[in-house]
This record gives sequence, structure tokens and C-alpha cells, in this order.
Amino acid sequence: MSLEVRVTDLESRLAFQDDTIQALNDVLVEQQRVVERLQLQMAALLKRQEEMVGQFESFEEEAPPPHY
Repeated sequence: MSLEVRVTDLESRLAFQDDTIQALNDVLVEQQRVVERLQLQMAALLKRQEEMVGQFESFEEEAPPPHY
């Protein structure tokens, strides 16, 4: 195998690797956006759940009506 063929082969491999790395990076960036969005949604759901639990606890603490 001549030196020119080897260099051409290495350049070709490098180009494909660069494309693969860029594609993987794009996927990683998108996944990070999804994770961040899910974290925000999870925080909002936890806040709502805590508010609902607080409402139910306040109902349980009230004395029963006089007709009981």
C-alpha cells in the first residue's frame, strides 16, 4: 500500500469520524434539553402535589360538623 493511499484512507476515516462525532454531539445536546425540560416539569408536579396534600391535610384537621 502506497503512502498516498494510506494518507487518503486516513483522511477519509477522519472525515467520517468528524461527522459521527458531530451527529453524536447533536443528539447529546437535544437529550440535555429534554432532560432539563423534564426536570422543570417534575418540579412543577412536585409543587402541585405538595399543594394538594396541604389542602387535604387542612380538611382532615377540621372538626367534624355538629350533626355527627
